Amino acid sequence: MESAIFRTAPFAGLTGVYAIDPVHSTIGFSVRYGMVTNVRGKFTAFEGLVKLDGEYPTRSEAYLSVQTCSVDTGYPERDAHATGPDFLDAATFPLMSFRSGGILHAGNDRFRMAGHLLIKDIELPVHVDLGFRGASRDARRRECLGFTGTATLRRSDWGLDGTRALATGGVLISDNVKVTLDIRAVRLDQAQGV
Repeated sequence: MESAIFRTAPFAGLTGVYAIDPVHSTIGFSVRYGMVTNVRGKFTAFEGLVKLDGEYPTRSEAYLSVQTCSVDTGYPERDAHATGPDFLDAATFPLMSFRSGGILHAGNDRFRMAGHLLIKDIELPVHVDLGFRGASRDARRRECLGFTGTATLRRSDWGLDGTRALATGGVLISDNVKVTLDIRAVRLDQAQGV
């Protein structure tokens, strides 16, 4: 049970390095399929750091590494296709990564983070819209942060092209992928056993 909720502003008391807690965090995605529905999934193996500058939040940094073989859409055959050579090619490119490059304050607890996303040895700029969800101490008195994020990517920019045209028009799998983040991070010197 969470306790001792901190005020989200000012952030000065939150300065520190935090490890993303993969057990209580989600990196999800959704993509339009067959022009009529959305397929949703997540990555189950990842790690990352958040370096929070509480005095000047726009100087904060974030780093994330994701194992490309860890796709879970709830359907093993589809997961095998997503991690195969048509898309992520996890056997050749086992990791994808993100590193931040700058943060803009978008008002209240909202931020816009610029960074670079590396997939299949192609590194391109991306923007992530972030929402700071607050800070607290958990039942073990560890300092924790929470935030959400969204980004929309064009998978073809990274060579994730495995799709085909439909006879009725359109494509089987949309080029646009929506990425969603729901992150809990624990102050690094307290993060053992997250």
